Amino acid sequence: MSPEDFRLVLAAITGIAASVLLIVKARVHPFIALLCGAFTVGLLAGLSTTDTAAAVQKGVGDILGGTGLVVALGMSLGAMLHLSNGAAALARGALHLTGPKGAPWGSLLAAMVIGLPLFFETGLVLLLPVVTAAAASLYHGKERDEGKLRLMLPALAGLSVMHALVPPHPGPLLAVNTLHANLGLTIGYGILVAIPTSIIAGPLLARYLARGIVLAEPMIASVDLQVPPPRKLFALVVLLMPVLLIAVGESKTLLPASAFFNWLSFAANPVLALLIANLLALPLLFGHRLLEPKIQAAIWAEAMVPVGAILLSIGAGGALKQVLVSAGLSDLLARLATAQALSPLLLAWLIAVGIRLATGSATVATITTAGVIPGVVAATGAAPEWVVLAIGAGSIFFSHVNDPGFWLVRSYLGTSTADTFRTWSVLDTVISVVALIFILIGSHLL
Repeated sequence: MSPEDFRLVLAAITGIAASVLLIVKARVHPFIALLCGAFTVGLLAGLSTTDTAAAVQKGVGDILGGTGLVVALGMSLGAMLHLSNGAAALARGALHLTGPKGAPWGSLLAAMVIGLPLFFETGLVLLLPVVTAAAASLYHGKERDEGKLRLMLPALAGLSVMHALVPPHPGPLLAVNTLHANLGLTIGYGILVAIPTSIIAGPLLARYLARGIVLAEPMIASVDLQVPPPRKLFALVVLLMPVLLIAVGESKTLLPASAFFNWLSFAANPVLALLIANLLALPLLFGHRLLEPKIQAAIWAEAMVPVGAILLSIGAGGALKQVLVSAGLSDLLARLATAQALSPLLLAWLIAVGIRLATGSATVATITTAGVIPGVVAATGAAPEWVVLAIGAGSIFFSHVNDPGFWLVRSYLGTSTADTFRTWSVLDTVISVVALIFILIGSHLL
């Protein structure tokens, strides 16, 4: 490595460290902290103030232009499923289907279905209150706390796995676009990896993680519109609609070239798929009450309030990514990968792990890694679909105190901070490592 390369690496480490200190020590919002880190990287790497500012603006614009609509539409879809009690009805149906003995598996199944189109935090708010209520009815006495965790941890595993690995979640979707991966193949490979990973990190691991944990009452606040739940079939159609539309759109590549099949390609656009799902959700979930001002106000208030904070954070993450790319980090990583014969999948996973540990955000880790890794993919000829999944797996490694999701999970589980490390942080780490193993195996077999 040349002196310029060392300067670039030092600038990247210093900028990310500055963001971490601002988030953890100064309690600054990630939006401000990541922007400060981006300017720190640019200036220390030798970019002019003008070039750094231009890279920041481009990074924010690229991310919000491509991912902002997906986040907003996903949150509004989640709000409708929450307020209509549609997701709760599906979760109760899955738990009833498996019975008391299979309740952890029912919890995992519900989480994976509900987690397909929804942001992790949205799925958490939708699912855990239902799982908590089911656990309270199934377990009593000394086994109460352990039993609750044996249902709640598989739900968390299912949500986390889907969020990290399967588009149209914003992180994997953005990585697909950045690396020019095939969306349909990425969804298929992601589901293949997600199923065994969630089984290992969910019901099987929960048996051990739940032992000896004492729970407090979870801090859960929810809006109650007092509307009857929709039919389970309608809720299931709304949940699966985005993924099914994307799958239909991607199937065009497998069909003969014909004007008859050309119309299918419109469905492959995730923004359009989510928009259609939103439009269908209103009448299917709320029926004739969808025009009531109270219903409409609750939906958009619940959806849009958290969207603002999420969009600001991922936009700033895009700024940091673009400054790193403009400074030359992508080219440096490509040279290192080819010179050291390091697996591009392992390199992508390691970079995502480092950024995840530093910033606490899985989405920012995915955005940043996907932005600096294209040169590695081009230089090594790695299949971009598997690289997307490796980035996603690394992006959820060891959730800790700088991750807002850590505190959200702690509140919903009712665990102490130490026990949240023993349960949630360990679970996320196991998901990350196990998923990487399956990704490495799958990339050689498929």
